Amino acid sequence: MLKQLSKKSLNVAMIMVLSVGVLAACGQKTEQTQPTPPATGAGTDKGATPPAAATPIEGTVTASGSSALLPLVKAAADEFMKNNPKVTINPTAGGSGKGLKDVADGTSNIGNSDIEAGPEYKDKGLVDHVVAIAPFALIVNKDVTIDNLTKAQATDIFTGKIKNWKEVGGPDKNIVVVHRPDSSGSRALVKKIVLDGQEFTKDGVTQESSGAMATTVGQTPGAIGYVDTPYVKDPIKALKFEGVEFSKDNIKGGKYPLYGVEHMYTKGEPTGATKAFLDFIMSPEFQGKRVEELKFLPADLLKK
Repeated sequence: MLKQLSKKSLNVAMIMVLSVGVLAACGQKTEQTQPTPPATGAGTDKGATPPAAATPIEGTVTASGSSALLPLVKAAADEFMKNNPKVTINPTAGGSGKGLKDVADGTSNIGNSDIEAGPEYKDKGLVDHVVAIAPFALIVNKDVTIDNLTKAQATDIFTGKIKNWKEVGGPDKNIVVVHRPDSSGSRALVKKIVLDGQEFTKDGVTQESSGAMATTVGQTPGAIGYVDTPYVKDPIKALKFEGVEFSKDNIKGGKYPLYGVEHMYTKGEPTGATKAFLDFIMSPEFQGKRVEELKFLPADLLKK
């Protein structure tokens, strides 16, 4: 019986060994039939379409008009061209009126202006891009010893009723009014905000740009004019207006009214290099830092 039991146990053991072998074989077969995961490394999938390379921006952009806005446009153009060497941007001045006319008739890609386009441009397809706030200041030669003008005093000076500085507490010195041409946005702003629409005196001299205005006031004894604040530097002096000096807080708080909203108009929605340049000016990096470094204020200042 022991012999029979041993033989039976041997048979059982052989069956178990064969079963393990079969199961092992099945396991190997199952592992071999697992699907191969897709390759994710570069160069491992020859059939995959590589991502499209970014198309470099290229072209030429012309921007004409406001000389008040010119310092900002020039600085932005220089920085943009450094990062986009296939783009050429040509900013020029000439006054807001020229900027609006140029962009409307297609002479310029961008028309820079201190003022909104008038009704004569209503059907020209112009698109307004507000890029900054520009504080303006009444400026005088340094030999003018006063520091402030009221609105009434400034009006009487620019309309020619007051002709000597002693009439407003200054030295006994004739007043020389320095004008901008009729096409100037700066002139239009001063006429609207200070003169309430009255006409300037025809006495005095006229300069074609904000830079020339600042130079002439600085070199002419008794002179008075007006520029946006990036041009305020020695030897000219900015006056307070109604006892308030220009500053970001005073403009935001409504205490200082001499400022312009700076526009860069395009004819239709911008494309290509023109769009990329405007996007750069409106980027958080440029608006959040460079605009104020250039002595302008961010475009959304009055909306905050």
